[in-house]
Amino acid sequence: MGYSIEVNSDNFEVEVLQKSNEQIILVDFFATWCGPCQLMKPLLEKLVKEYDFILAKVDIDKNPDLANTYNIEGVPDVRIVHQGEVKSGFVGALNEVQLRQVLAQLNLKSELEKGLANIEMAIANQDLDSAQHLFQQLLEIYPDRADLSLQAAQFFQDVHQNDKASKLLATISEDQREYYPKAQALKQLIEFQTVVQQPGTSELDRRYAQACRLTLEKDYEPALAVFLELVSTSRSYKNDAARKAMLTLFELLGEDHSLTQKYRKQLMLQLY
Repeated sequence: MGYSIEVNSDNFEVEVLQKSNEQIILVDFFATWCGPCQLMKPLLEKLVKEYDFILAKVDIDKNPDLANTYNIEGVPDVRIVHQGEVKSGFVGALNEVQLRQVLAQLNLKSELEKGLANIEMAIANQDLDSAQHLFQQLLEIYPDRADLSLQAAQFFQDVHQNDKASKLLATISEDQREYYPKAQALKQLIEFQTVVQQPGTSELDRRYAQACRLTLEKDYEPALAVFLELVSTSRSYKNDAARKAMLTLFELLGEDHSLTQKYRKQLMLQLY
């Protein structure tokens, strides 16, 4: 975790150039009258609490000598300082995703990214209790991060804690378009577990439960093959459940996955 500081001509040498030998520094040259500067300010303040860098803020109107020294022609102008060297960063306001990309290019990792890396290590070592504890810690610190909620929900599903998974998925709203479809797909997996536990009595029930089980076991191609067979056999079964299940799998696998591309084509041929 870093911190932010207002710097001026008097302390620029110490707070920026000297400290850059210990830590990467982003110098935000801004103006109070600059709309884009004010839009980006809270984003930078947010990110400095997550990443290990120093945010040094320079008001160009109060420090025209610094603006002249570093040839600031427009604001916001963010410079990168490392090992006493001031390098170009970017000019103009960036959104949060773009700012995170800049930080990633500087090989900076957020506390969240470090925490997720620790979770991956715990899971790889079969230490599921530690992984669960780490997820709960991160969720308390970052309650509004939908991407974290999705990863935690998938973990809780895998360890058969569906109540916790469902609560997390319920926090992701439809207007969060980047995450909502994946959340809906994960909800469908919870329903698959219910189907496997209570499969029903007919042959269609048995085949559908088989495909659900294969999905939960991550044996995706045979699962898709059975779902496709059910689409051709009975579109009316459970209100078109097999087709919807295939769409769920496509969402989980991603559009670029070879199975998605293969079976989406076969589904379209079956439907039309």
